[in-house]
Amino acid sequence: MSLIERIEKQINDLSEFTSTPGKGTTRLTYSKEDLLTRNYIKNKMMEYGLSVQEDGFGNVFGKLEGTLKDAPSVLIGSHFDSVPNGGAYDGPAGVIVALEVAALFAENQLTPKYPLEIVALIEEEGARFGGGLLGARGIVGTLSEESFKNLRDEEGTTTIEAMSKIGLDPSFPKRRNPNSIKAFLELHIEQGPILEEKNIPIGVVEAIVGLTQFEVTIEGKAGHAGTTPMDRRTDALVAAAQIISQLPSFAIEEGEGTVITTGRLHVFPNGANVIPDKVVFSVDIRSSKEEHINNVIKRMKEFIESYHEQGIHTTAEQLLYMPPKVLSNEIRALLKDKSSGLEIPYCSINSGAGHDAMVFSDVTDVGMLFVPSKAGLSHCPEEWSDARHLANGVQIFYEVAKCLTEVEKND
Repeated sequence: MSLIERIEKQINDLSEFTSTPGKGTTRLTYSKEDLLTRNYIKNKMMEYGLSVQEDGFGNVFGKLEGTLKDAPSVLIGSHFDSVPNGGAYDGPAGVIVALEVAALFAENQLTPKYPLEIVALIEEEGARFGGGLLGARGIVGTLSEESFKNLRDEEGTTTIEAMSKIGLDPSFPKRRNPNSIKAFLELHIEQGPILEEKNIPIGVVEAIVGLTQFEVTIEGKAGHAGTTPMDRRTDALVAAAQIISQLPSFAIEEGEGTVITTGRLHVFPNGANVIPDKVVFSVDIRSSKEEHINNVIKRMKEFIESYHEQGIHTTAEQLLYMPPKVLSNEIRALLKDKSSGLEIPYCSINSGAGHDAMVFSDVTDVGMLFVPSKAGLSHCPEEWSDARHLANGVQIFYEVAKCLTEVEKND
């Protein structure tokens, strides 16, 4: 089976592990689908000669030992969770590319001086426990063990309870010593239209946009829909709707590509004939410049707090904050050099989405590649990228990984 065929098969295999068959990929962290996927990935790691272990978050590592004792590893990987009704490529494509780099090391009998580690990360999307980038933040230590234990999903299930249900052990080591990581490489689908429109198969990521996520709670007073006069109402949903409708203007006025999104909304008690007494909604703010993010946060908070005078109680809790990140100059140069050597056309590109790579960039040298997304679509069942482009990524990362791990050819 060729490299392209192997990639296509693994993409298709992993796409079967969904709780919404026929309606895209829904693979929430610590779900039955998560367990099926992690077992598949662990089997592939073993097939490719890697020693496998999981940490106390459920991140999966497959390691090819190096000849240098206690040397830091070159990590390659991405995440394997999904948004509800998402696509088959966002995350898993990067894991599969990483696995195929390990396969090439095995096929060519390469022994690295520095260890090569393939990593499959949990909860990048934040679809179950909120915030996102959970596996990577846990590894580098920006998510404390206490904070992790206190996370709950919408049903009130804790991370520890959910892990235990699928047989994971939360007592395993969690935070990793940054000195044990020499570099981190991640391939991801672009999730936008630029590479496809330019007809360029590889994007070398220069920088990753900064992002923050808030959970906003608006509390009013419940009442009967028929017997409560309009001038006696404290309707949480009306207040929330007014707030949400105003938020886009803050990003538009800030400009320079600043964006703001409300994608999740919960209404309580959610009855057709009951005035809502509580609404909880998400706010996602992104920009390439930190000052724009902070300006929008300030305006948003002031606007939300202005509703206190109307008998409404509000809170805005920040769940995640990641400043914009510029990736390693040295690894970017290496990625470009190897792309040129392989005669694979590339261009420089910035990422408008957050990725695990931005978390690792705080503690190690990071490089990231994008491959084109068909019609720029992502987070939907129509998401698709060409396996030939993913195979390009394998070849580039293979050459870069040989440099970073300082391989020795076996006799």
